[in-house]
Amino acid sequence: MRLLTVLLFLAMLSLPLTRVVADDPKEVAIAHMVYFKLKEATPEAKQKLIDGCKKYLSEHEGTLFFAVGIRGVEYKRDVNDKDWDVGLHIVFTNKSAHDKYQDHPDHTKFRDASKDLIDKVRVYDTVYTPITKSRK
Repeated sequence: MRLLTVLLFLAMLSLPLTRVVADDPKEVAIAHMVYFKLKEATPEAKQKLIDGCKKYLSEHEGTLFFAVGIRGVEYKRDVNDKDWDVGLHIVFTNKSAHDKYQDHPDHTKFRDASKDLIDKVRVYDTVYTPITKSRK
């Protein structure tokens, strides 16, 4: 879990700075991390969930970063959480964008389309301080 957070942070650093800087310094980015444990962790079920995430969740207004994929089974350190199969990572510009996503009809369609695949869902929402000055 910690490794994924670090990897996401590093990926965010590679984004163009203009996409990460908040227009209003009071606004903060929201990282919405979702970890799915599937009823049957077959390659086909994983791919079906990934395809559903891409179809219904990847094009929402206010999205700074979107990624979805399977757990890296090669990471076997004691600190690695292994109780999940597919991870979804979305960073929103602010709470308003996150809240609109939660209530969007496509989000409801995703839940309906994937409910038979999923055994357990864990959600971690993190508030980030905005970057207010450019890096050199």
